[in-house]
Amino acid sequence: MDFKDYYKTLGLERGASEDEVRKAYRKLARKYHPDVSKEPDADQRMREVNEANDVLRDKEKRAAYDQLADHVARGGSPDGGFKPPPNWDEGFEFHRGPNQGPADHADFSEFFSSVFGAAERREAERRNYRARGEDHHAAIEIALEDALNGAEREITLRSQELTADGRPEFKTRTLAVKIPPGVHPGQYIRLAGQGMPGHGGEPAGDLYLEVRIAPHKLYRVEDRDLYMTLPITPTEGALGAQVKVPTPGGGVVEVTVPRNARNGLKLRLKERGLPGKPPGNLYLLLEIALPPADTDAARQAYEQLAQAAPFDPRRHLGV
Repeated sequence: MDFKDYYKTLGLERGASEDEVRKAYRKLARKYHPDVSKEPDADQRMREVNEANDVLRDKEKRAAYDQLADHVARGGSPDGGFKPPPNWDEGFEFHRGPNQGPADHADFSEFFSSVFGAAERREAERRNYRARGEDHHAAIEIALEDALNGAEREITLRSQELTADGRPEFKTRTLAVKIPPGVHPGQYIRLAGQGMPGHGGEPAGDLYLEVRIAPHKLYRVEDRDLYMTLPITPTEGALGAQVKVPTPGGGVVEVTVPRNARNGLKLRLKERGLPGKPPGNLYLLLEIALPPADTDAARQAYEQLAQAAPFDPRRHLGV
């Protein structure tokens, strides 16, 4: 999938004003409208112009699009194909329908659908009908400790709201979020009534926050399970040992390293992961760390080991 330069499509510079966007769209619409245009590719060009106008006339979409454009300009798509970077939409809030947008956007490109999900709903907002407000989705990144113990956090979101006269306006709002213990990546926290307003007296929609857990210096999260690399010495791996390990809850436990433990061996500490029903586990991945041969005594010890325990780790290579 290629990144689409909507400014280029409308013949505009990056900092073009709303009035310049409107004028450029009108000019191109007169040129490529299928009812009047004699251009052989008028239908395709008109679809491209409509798509660029849909994004650049909308403050929320334009702000999100500009952020993606900055990512591409910094070399964010080195292989030539475009893929939105992780967490690109964090801090933005816009509607994403389950089928990636309404029917009137069916002719829009794969790029538009994959990035925005056709968030347009302005005309529907202006109609006088009874309907529950649409749900919104946004992302929230939390620390592992918040997922373990629960927490209360404030988040700031940018979203489009309607003024008293029905015009869309770009606003920033701050919400208090209660994070329950045991929440895991990909789970949603529902904030009732924090989506789009309803119509005709109907209730507002909900806001769903997709949980993302920030990288931790010790633990890696997979669902409710946690993984930690546990360094051991060659002696501990060969002879077995009792070693101390920090746990996510803040305590320390002793684990048994079995004799002849190999690099990458996985040990399980049951129910030491994220809380839940059932709780997750903590997995320890053994990593044999070699002492440096930086003294005469250390080099002599390695030589004695090579003589006492001859071993060829490349025997299976047949060379």
